[in-house]
Order: sequence, then C-alpha cells, then structure tokens
Amino acid sequence: MNIFIDNKSGAPIYDQIYSQIKSQIISGALKENEMLPSIRGLAKDLRISFITTKRAYEELEKEGFIYTLPAKGCYVAPKNVELIREENLKKIEEHIDQIVQLAASCNLSKEDILEMVHFSLEEET
Repeated sequence: MNIFIDNKSGAPIYDQIYSQIKSQIISGALKENEMLPSIRGLAKDLRISFITTKRAYEELEKEGFIYTLPAKGCYVAPKNVELIREENLKKIEEHIDQIVQLAASCNLSKEDILEMVHFSLEEET
C-alpha cells in the first residue's frame, strides 16, 4: 500500500490518508480481507501522529471500507456494490459540474453537450 502525504496540498493529513486508501480499495489495488498496516506502523512509516492515522482508519470503518478485528488489526471490507456505486455517482456528478462550467465558458448549448456525450458513448461501443 502506497500513501503519499503532500504537505502543500492544504488537505488535512488524515483526509489524504483516508482518500488514498479508499481509492485503492475502490480500484481493487487493495483486495477484500487484505490486512492494512497497523495504525502505529503506518504513522511511523509516514512520520506522523498515530492519532492522525487512527482518525483516517475510523472514517474508513465508519463508511464501511474497512473492518477491525480486536487484537488482530484492520482489514479491507468485502466490497459493498451499492457503496461503490454511490462513490462513482458522486465522481460523475463532480465531472458533470465541471463540464457544465467549461461549456458555459465556451457558450456551448445543452444540445452541443448532449451531442458530445452521445458521440463519446458511441465510441465506447
């Protein structure tokens, strides 16, 4: 598992850890039931407070991406198809918002945007 902390990003460190682990789970880079590094071990590797890594793990567990076995560690939870679908829908909505903003700056009509989407979909099939 690779985690990179960007001190210049402005994003809280726990959120960077949370986001990167979540991305690796959704992409399949981290497999179901795969053991994650211990909270203290990850903190030591990243040279940060264990409280920071603990918060990231707690968020991941709260959202159903990982589970904890007492005295054993944290593991990647079995994929919840609905949870992954919801995450992907949020990403699509963010991209659509960006498309709408870019389209407005280019004076594209709704029809132009839909035509571009239809064209892209036809290329996929």
